[in-house]
Amino acid sequence: MEEEISHRPPEKLLRAAVSELKIQQAIACPLMAMNLTWFAKIAITTAFLGRLGELELASGALGFMFANVTGFSVLNGLCGAMEPICGQAYGAKNFKLLHKTLVMMVTLLLLTSLPVCFLWLNVDKILIGFGQQEDISTEAKRYLICLLPDLIITSFLCPLKSYMSSQSITIPIMFTSALAVVLHVPVNIFLVKTRGFEGVSMAIWVTDLMVVVMLAVYLAVTEIKKGGTWKEGGWSDQTLLDWVRLLKLSGPCCLTTCLEWWCYEILVLLTGKLPNAKQAVGIIAIVLNFDYLLFSVMLSIATCASIRVSNELGGDRAGHAYRSACVSLGLGLVAGLAGGLVTVAFRGKWGGLFSQDVGVVRGVREAMLWMGLLEVVNFPLAVCGGIVRGTARPWLAMYANVGGFYLLALPLGVVLAFKVHMGLRGLLIGFIVGVFVCLILLLVLISRINWREEAGKAQRLAADSGENVDCKASTTVDNIVTA
Repeated sequence: MEEEISHRPPEKLLRAAVSELKIQQAIACPLMAMNLTWFAKIAITTAFLGRLGELELASGALGFMFANVTGFSVLNGLCGAMEPICGQAYGAKNFKLLHKTLVMMVTLLLLTSLPVCFLWLNVDKILIGFGQQEDISTEAKRYLICLLPDLIITSFLCPLKSYMSSQSITIPIMFTSALAVVLHVPVNIFLVKTRGFEGVSMAIWVTDLMVVVMLAVYLAVTEIKKGGTWKEGGWSDQTLLDWVRLLKLSGPCCLTTCLEWWCYEILVLLTGKLPNAKQAVGIIAIVLNFDYLLFSVMLSIATCASIRVSNELGGDRAGHAYRSACVSLGLGLVAGLAGGLVTVAFRGKWGGLFSQDVGVVRGVREAMLWMGLLEVVNFPLAVCGGIVRGTARPWLAMYANVGGFYLLALPLGVVLAFKVHMGLRGLLIGFIVGVFVCLILLLVLISRINWREEAGKAQRLAADSGENVDCKASTTVDNIVTA
């Protein structure tokens, strides 16, 4: 495949790359706007918590961190399995498989929410067991109890977004997310006045519910206009074997997402063990707030890479899939360099927006130099994860994350920070080395992909959209897992 593309005239290659870039831009830009609204929503929530008092801010922030680690990261990770299945099914025009996957994923996330609810109801005991203050832990439990409905809502919201984005339907997601953020302020004002601290938590799921309702209405209207393809059946033909196969794919997707999320939470916890813990935690919290902004762009490009690769493989276009992967990687490298430069450029101003402490501002200025270097590697790493997800082999990213983050980044960071006494700088250097090794591993694995073979596998999973689609759909997920 690579040889065929290299033999094409340069002008044709350039036109093809530009054409692919335009397609990816149309998908990625709305996703970026949507992810930025997520950051804005968190910032609004934090601002309302801060106005209530120091205890409310600390307990709300701690409660939301616990919710991310034990709940939202798990649900988002499991939902990652929809990208390769739905992306390849859409490329093959197998709409019955699209519908079936949506129904199965919603059911899976609802079932997963049950044990998560149990953890949230006992969060005070867990936090106290880890050495947190009793008053903060008790308030964090209040916060999470009022956030419980968001587990159910997220179980619908994540699959709906994945279902639509896999078909390159991103504009409605962007507009509904933006509208929800605009409404998040008045909803917070009303609920804080009526429910106080609990109202801030309730406002999160109220605005999420608005998005779910709007997306569901949009899908219902479009289905009616299409003539109601859901009526054709297939979405309810679920067997025990289907569930086993779906779980085999959802597991690596979930672990890949969680391992990365948890690693950054561990970084914050390790920072709390440094000699000047309060200052160090303040510095890393401020720096990671900037990283969250860049993460919204990073995640969008990675999702776009997954969508384009899976769509082209599902449509039996191996050359196009290879081209999409190359363009995505190039875009990731450019975005990484831009992200690194922006991080370095803002290092002198960002700290002052959050703190007036001279030591904290100086620490943020130094830490953002290292974070700038980390972002250069982080962007292409995220794109590589999107590419392997699009080929329905997310376990490649999972193995790379385990090796890069947990076998290298964290141990090396601990040695540099606590044994060599480099402090926060040592932790960040450890992360840079680990992420770089993770990127190299994934690049090697991607370079060894046989794109013709992957396209052939995709055809066996989702290509048949005719009379035999019901029979094929029942074996599709298994083929994806064993591909």
